[in-house]
Amino acid sequence: MSDDREKLNKIEEMKSRLFSRSYKTEIEHRNVFRNEDARKIPESWEKENPDASFGSKLLMKTSLFKKFFIFSIAFFVFAILYASYTFFFNGNTISNNNIDISIVGNTFTAGGEELPLQINITNKNSTALDLVDLVIDYPKSAITGEAQDMEHYRQSLGTIPSGAVRSENVKLTLFGEQGSVRQIKIAIEYRVEGSNAIFIKDKFYDVNISSTPVDLSIDSPTEISPNQDVVLKINTILNGTKAAPNMLIRLDYPAGFQFTSAKPAPAYGNNVWDLGDLPPGVERNISVVGKMIDVFDGEQKTFRLWAGEQSTTDKSLIGVIFNSIDHTLTIKKAFLEAKLFINGVSQREYASDTKTLIRGEIRWSNNLDTRINDLEIRAKITGNVVNEKEINVEDGMYNSAEDVIIWDKNSFSDFREVGPGESGSVSFTLMPYSLTSSVGMISDPSVNIDVSVSGKQASDGGSTNILKNQETKVIRIISDVGFASKILYYSGPFSNAGPIPPKAENETTYTVIWTLSNSANNISKAQVASSLPSWVRFVGPVAPASEDLNYNSSTREVVWNIGNIRRGTGITNTEREVAFQIALNPSISQVGTSPVLIKDAILTGHDDFANVSVRVNKYPLSTQLTNDSTFPAGGGLVSE
Repeated sequence: MSDDREKLNKIEEMKSRLFSRSYKTEIEHRNVFRNEDARKIPESWEKENPDASFGSKLLMKTSLFKKFFIFSIAFFVFAILYASYTFFFNGNTISNNNIDISIVGNTFTAGGEELPLQINITNKNSTALDLVDLVIDYPKSAITGEAQDMEHYRQSLGTIPSGAVRSENVKLTLFGEQGSVRQIKIAIEYRVEGSNAIFIKDKFYDVNISSTPVDLSIDSPTEISPNQDVVLKINTILNGTKAAPNMLIRLDYPAGFQFTSAKPAPAYGNNVWDLGDLPPGVERNISVVGKMIDVFDGEQKTFRLWAGEQSTTDKSLIGVIFNSIDHTLTIKKAFLEAKLFINGVSQREYASDTKTLIRGEIRWSNNLDTRINDLEIRAKITGNVVNEKEINVEDGMYNSAEDVIIWDKNSFSDFREVGPGESGSVSFTLMPYSLTSSVGMISDPSVNIDVSVSGKQASDGGSTNILKNQETKVIRIISDVGFASKILYYSGPFSNAGPIPPKAENETTYTVIWTLSNSANNISKAQVASSLPSWVRFVGPVAPASEDLNYNSSTREVVWNIGNIRRGTGITNTEREVAFQIALNPSISQVGTSPVLIKDAILTGHDDFANVSVRVNKYPLSTQLTNDSTFPAGGGLVSE
């Protein structure tokens, strides 16, 4: 309270002084106002907003950053534009537009001949070109679009001063079909002072092939019927002025072509001929004979013929191709058709054994819209296992003097006249010789059947067209592979022990012998496999020790890895045999029985001539030793 009174007294005292007549007021006159006097006095008090202040500061900083960023981008773009201008638009460095590559030479050349070219490089820049390389890429072979056919030429030209012209003479050898265009890429690689970058200036130059170094031709029909012989006559002649060394000819066959023969014989496989050094103007001829099989009416089959220089790494391949041509055959359904089926199957080759009857059926048809007269079908049967006495024919006649079966109008009246679209069949059977009969050991046993059909077609003017067709089938006879499995006690290479007959809970040993024989064909990848029951153990040893026989105790399997069984084994040569020992320990439950000692034994292999797998099974063998001559009766039953 005292404080309030004191303040009130002071106010009253101030009022008295102000309103007193003796109070003097001093007036100050100013000619210039100071800056602080010019400040704007706010009309009202405002409350400070800290968030708005922070936002203003942040906005100010962001604006400065954007301005700096935009300035940097603008400077960078300007620098790029300036550098590009100086390089490409006659600045103070190098421009590709100021480098000129000109080629002086012929735009036509003969394949295989040298093509001389003069390449002029003009540097119109104000700066020298350093470490200049001339690079030329061009196709050397006649085939386009293959990277391996590109030749690469590189020549160092050093430095090309400003305003200078550098000339380089080169000789190239091009190949290709007549009228084809070969493109040459000519480029220079260079550097400029003060830079490690490599710059490239290139130009393309087209050359027309006026002639090929090697002329190729194929003389052959353009239409052929299925299963008909086709002859391709190949002619080769060198056009160049120099001999072509190490010349190869390759003929690629289409699917369905069966190669028969060629004159001269191919040097590699059945389609590559080595002509050696081919002199200019010398003609070489090749004749190829084959058939189109397993093809259909309307199909087109293309042969491709290649000629060129032999590869240095593989003698059977063409390294540089000089020329290539195609020849296309159109398959046309035969007017008169005869197809041979062996045991119901139509294919080029068959395999059969000597115990199976071979049944042949010839299905014929007239594919014309006119009739055919005097139809005749002939089947010539040849081979080293043909038993003439075992050939039987239906509605035909077998001529043993000519080894041919004939069906004609004399034996089958329907063949006098065959209407358009008419079809039918004739058949026969044969049984081959045994491969180990009185005729002796037969090598590569086979039966060849050549079927031909012919007929007469009446044409306008009273003339007659003779229609013919033919096909050939081969039957390869599978070798007679013999496999014998036997068990011995009293004989064999090992001494056996234990009671006979076998006694329960007592061990008796036996000898297993496997014997092989083989007649006509080599058998490869041969193997015999069997296994032992749980009451038999493998004892060994193996005789002879050189044979590869193994026992797997986990699977209880016995495997004899034979390898090859030569033809004549066990017939004209000694038989192949292996022996091993096993032991039986029968239980009480087996008393009065003859336990199995070894399970099924299976021989497998491959007949290399017939090109088929062979398999011979042998049944399990028990304690009844039928192959041991001294084995007593009842010696196989287990006793107590």
